[in-house]
Amino acid sequence: MNQSYGHFDDARREYVITKPNTPRPWSNYIGNANFGGVITNNAGGYTFYRSAAQGKLTRYKFNAMPGELNGRYLYLRNQANGDFWSNSWVPVGKPLDQFKSTCRHGTGYTTIESTYDSISSEVTYFTPSGALYEVWKVSVTNHSSEPRTLKLFPCLEPQCNWSAEDDNKNLQYNQYICATSGNTQLIDIGSNINMPEDPEHFENKDQARHTFFGLTGIKANAFDSDLTSFLGTYGSYSAPEAVVKGRCSNSTAIGDMPAAAFEIELQLAPGESKTFACIFGVGKADIEGLAACDAMATTESIDAALHAITTETHRKFESFSVETPDDAFNSMLNTWAPYNCLMTFYWSRTASLVYAGERDGLGFRDTMQDMLGAMGMELNEAHRRIELLLTGQLSNGGALPVVKPFAHTPGAMKEPEHYRADDCLWFFNAVPEYVKESGAIEFYKKVLPYADKGEATVLGHMRRAMEFNFDRCGAHGLPCGLHADWNDCLRLGEAGESIFVAFQLRLALREYIDICQRLGEESEVEWATAKLTTYDAALAEHAWDGEWYLRAYRYDGLKFGSKENEEGSIFMNPQAWSVISGHADSSRAERTMKALKEQLSTEFGVMLCAPAYVKTDPSVMLGVLFNPGMKENAGIFNHTQGWAVMAEAMLGNGDQAWQYFKASMPATYNDRADLREVEPYVVCQSTHSKFSPRFGTGRVSWLSGSATWNYHAATQYILGIRPEYDGLRIAPCLPSHWPEVKIKRTFRGKRFEITIQNGSETPGIYLNGQKLETDLIPFERAEATNQVLVQA
Repeated sequence: MNQSYGHFDDARREYVITKPNTPRPWSNYIGNANFGGVITNNAGGYTFYRSAAQGKLTRYKFNAMPGELNGRYLYLRNQANGDFWSNSWVPVGKPLDQFKSTCRHGTGYTTIESTYDSISSEVTYFTPSGALYEVWKVSVTNHSSEPRTLKLFPCLEPQCNWSAEDDNKNLQYNQYICATSGNTQLIDIGSNINMPEDPEHFENKDQARHTFFGLTGIKANAFDSDLTSFLGTYGSYSAPEAVVKGRCSNSTAIGDMPAAAFEIELQLAPGESKTFACIFGVGKADIEGLAACDAMATTESIDAALHAITTETHRKFESFSVETPDDAFNSMLNTWAPYNCLMTFYWSRTASLVYAGERDGLGFRDTMQDMLGAMGMELNEAHRRIELLLTGQLSNGGALPVVKPFAHTPGAMKEPEHYRADDCLWFFNAVPEYVKESGAIEFYKKVLPYADKGEATVLGHMRRAMEFNFDRCGAHGLPCGLHADWNDCLRLGEAGESIFVAFQLRLALREYIDICQRLGEESEVEWATAKLTTYDAALAEHAWDGEWYLRAYRYDGLKFGSKENEEGSIFMNPQAWSVISGHADSSRAERTMKALKEQLSTEFGVMLCAPAYVKTDPSVMLGVLFNPGMKENAGIFNHTQGWAVMAEAMLGNGDQAWQYFKASMPATYNDRADLREVEPYVVCQSTHSKFSPRFGTGRVSWLSGSATWNYHAATQYILGIRPEYDGLRIAPCLPSHWPEVKIKRTFRGKRFEITIQNGSETPGIYLNGQKLETDLIPFERAEATNQVLVQA
């Protein structure tokens, strides 16, 4: 049965959830790259500082059912009869025929409105720009004809220790270290308060630390800062004892578990509203807490801070906007796809409803890819991030698997135990993209240290990345898969060879030659050209399986992704990358993409491989540990969908590129939410394939390479707006049923207003009325604002 739970409000750049009982919690992010939080449509979620592994400030039960989650809750109690409810539908869970709720997920904020018993309440959660605290703006209105006396209880559950692992597992330690204090305005939550502070060493979990929870615009009757006192020994968030009884007890915690809750009394005349705010953040209550409360002391200051963050974020989106015949595509491209990319860029894989704090810092290969989706919006931050990751490369050309910005010392890092084959080859996607977007070609000459010892120019780092793989080739002259080659489940052995990485390396050589030609590095051009010639011969001879490309060779010569294999006889990655890398000639490109379509394509996206693994020894393919049709075991990995789109667009197949894109586009499933289950406004990591009984169901929302590659494919290959060293290239590959598209693109400070007329009999590009000879708009010919007509 088709079912929707909400809709896109494009004018306000919001997704509006009108039914709170979504198939799974549908989440959003608040905060910035230092202080952030995840929040669901029912106020579940948690807050973190710098890292969800080392700086997780509030608790969240990741494996709990939706009605049992921790969160940022506001309870309301009718003092006349003791009836109580929560502003969000859960945790109390009043009957939906009596409780009406709307959640508006926006860009950097979430607003939850509800009405019950003629009382409406609204809470807007956000973090002011650059702040290390979050604000809950609360408004309550009496819609009845009688005066009402209410008790309100805003609450959250802090961690004892900021370390996610310690707080979750090391109970014999962490339940002896908290110490809370409070009054009717501010609560202080201390951790290890008898230890010295050590702010220079963020990973030192045993240092003294504080968070605070405060009120502005109102004063409480009482507070609770001990969890047992607030919930009750056998209480729960669905019925906290303090709410049931209608009073807090001014409890404090010395050891055991902290809480942060206030008891507030409201007298509301008919039609009367009252507004106040809760503030939760990093620091001591009497210092940082007071300062935050002073900054947010008035409704005007709160509204101004909220307006500032939405304006700041929306300004970033103005770097690229579209108007196409497809409303769902417009909703995604104008707001949610770039916002998804921004959050993924900020937080890598460290904090979501799935990533539970077990990952820390910036995964090297993930983060290099994530930058592609955020480059046009966060160019300066992307520059800093690229430099950080370049210094995460070791002098042998390999990479640290994770770079922690708060604990990274270039020149003094230890060599990892294992290397992944693809890590530094992502340089050749991200670094040229940065230089093309910025125009700063001199960046290639900047000298940066290696992680362990020595230094090199950026160009030197890039050459060293290729040499790392050339130095580690197997029996067929192709790069070894090493510990992993993007697909961590392939058991190739250190000497096994990866065809996917081979195509990455070919792309690297091609990009390197282009860069060196521009820099006048002729000897480097000769070196790379000779490598490419030899390398192409090896690929032509050993990578082709007759109708499609192999995925890999194991150390003993066993093939992966071959017609000889009963399971996993074809893989998606090498087919698309044979085209993306430029290796496949027209004949092989057509055959390999035909095989991909016939054997891997489904209505919900392209499967990673097929058939699913059932009988294969896990020492050969570890993916067999997943149920068939899930993740690496023949699931639909949305990370790779953009590659299929790119390959088809490069071959000029606009209708097929669009079909692949639409199959993985979240908004496609807004009216099929009971099937898809996950949010219809952000990309998920994977979808159950036809080998699974849950075909079409999505999992692992928000933080994945899916966000970057799908946005990259849509903007630069379907719409065809690509930054180049010399200007802006416009090479669209639109679906045939789109007659016209309008795009606005800011590029190096200049504005381009582009109209693409599809299906023209006289193709050409006109810049401010002048016809160009190619599809590249030379930057020096562009004015501050440009009108571009593309007849495609």
